Amino acid sequence: MEPIERIQQIKQDAKPLASISLDLDNQWSYMKTHGDPGWESFPSYLNIFIPHVLDVLERLNLKVTFFIVGQDAALDKNREVLSALIKRGHEVGNHSFNHEPWLHLYEQEKIKKEILEAEDHIIRVTGQKPIGFRGPGFSWSSSLLKILMKNHYLYDASTLPTYIGPLARMYYFWTSSFTKEEKSQRNGLFGGFRDGFKPVKPYFWKLGSNEKLLEIPVTTMPVFKTPFHLSYLLYLSRFSLGFMSLYLKTALNLCRVTGTTPSFLLHPLDLVGGDQIPELSFFPGMDVSGAQKSELFETVLKELKKRFTLVNMSTHAKQLLGKNGLRTISVESKTDGRR
Repeated sequence: MEPIERIQQIKQDAKPLASISLDLDNQWSYMKTHGDPGWESFPSYLNIFIPHVLDVLERLNLKVTFFIVGQDAALDKNREVLSALIKRGHEVGNHSFNHEPWLHLYEQEKIKKEILEAEDHIIRVTGQKPIGFRGPGFSWSSSLLKILMKNHYLYDASTLPTYIGPLARMYYFWTSSFTKEEKSQRNGLFGGFRDGFKPVKPYFWKLGSNEKLLEIPVTTMPVFKTPFHLSYLLYLSRFSLGFMSLYLKTALNLCRVTGTTPSFLLHPLDLVGGDQIPELSFFPGMDVSGAQKSELFETVLKELKKRFTLVNMSTHAKQLLGKNGLRTISVESKTDGRR
């Protein structure tokens, strides 16, 4: 279906929009962030994960946005499986080249290289230019936003408006063996307490006198600002499936009541378990089997489909850009980065 026809169909649908995206973090990127040896050989599960998730999405009749890491696109071994994303009707976004959650600490030229190098390889492999960006570990800075705007990106999707980021980072450090220097480097991982004050609804970053960029945050529960992306739901399901279901329905109902059009985030580890990738057993939720995760994944997405019309990120962004009344925030009034 052509994009214009898709938008026309959405306008006729009584349900509001929700976009679905998947950060295509690979095995090596998790190992690198966690400080584990061996990541430099770029071990990968993409050849197993991508065919699996594409089949699941096809059963659900769902097209999503995959944010690709440039380093993966640069490796010939991944070319065929990454090109399958476009062949199956999905779209791609830019997730940086090296997938380093301390991206916000970089100088402007290094950020520019991260974005453009990843972009070049993504285009080479998929034939599609990304028009959206998400920082690894929800990393962002004013320099990053300005580079995206100058390179004609339609939107950024790097913010996670929640107060509990420091708790997630504390747990992550507790399960690792980071040195003091490595902890300092990763000090912005998952964001800080002040990120909870950012809007849950999409808004514009004001980057200059006449310059602005659309921000589509990863949606957290309106009012309470606690996460409800799939990784968090999986964590809750370990204690009680009933509570997880109630929590999800509450979040979605609050989105409807407040007029929030959700951006719902997925990760590969939401669908694969420690039984499939034992090297990542340190990661929360990897004690749940891949089969259990896939079943929960389909259950959650079906719940979303009851309340929202599910689209990819660019369709969501284009509809938002056609609306009036989006809030504008001056990036200059914020610190340069996530602190």
